[in-house]
Amino acid sequence: MQQQDLYAVYGASGCGRGIMPLARQQLALAGVPASRLVFVDDAPGPALVNGQRLMTYAQFLSEPAAGRYAVLAIASGTVREALAQRCAADGVQPWTVTAGNVVQMDDVQLGAGAVLSPFVTLTSNVRIGKHFHANLYSYVEHDCVVGDFVTFAPRVHCNGNVVVEDHAYIGTGAILKQGQPGKPLVIGRGAVVGMGAVVTKSVAPGATVVGNPARLMG
Repeated sequence: MQQQDLYAVYGASGCGRGIMPLARQQLALAGVPASRLVFVDDAPGPALVNGQRLMTYAQFLSEPAAGRYAVLAIASGTVREALAQRCAADGVQPWTVTAGNVVQMDDVQLGAGAVLSPFVTLTSNVRIGKHFHANLYSYVEHDCVVGDFVTFAPRVHCNGNVVVEDHAYIGTGAILKQGQPGKPLVIGRGAVVGMGAVVTKSVAPGATVVGNPARLMG
């Protein structure tokens, strides 16, 4: 019997359990049975989580399969990068999971391993790097550049001409003011934008900003 590909949602916590139904639906539309979809987690747990098998990473690698694919359901961009490197070393391919009602408009370039949750919109002339997470109701407007391992919590409003550098975390309900052509608003590498913050000017790498208008925390 010919072996089939095996797909994983890596992480069985709240993030992973929110992604699993999207992954299951996406595979069903492609004719892949739900039995070829599993959770992978480094922590011990029950045999089944929300109806899907739970495996350790070692079990995932040892399961007979033609190929292995994983979407990384971890909110921390730093942890996602470490897991991405681990998977790449073991021949596990990145997998993008996209809700059925996501809107992508013109000239959108999306890196491998993304998660686009329900009601996400990517408009026009957008560049997004690897392993991007866009949670419920988030949007990325025109002429934005988003780096690798960036996380948008629910309802992030990323307006036009914004640059979000690698590993930035944008909290729930945050608003990033529109920049200007040739003079974008920049969220620096590893910066954190707090929940509900209204960002009206660029944020330095590694900084944490909160409030309306957003100010440096502390």
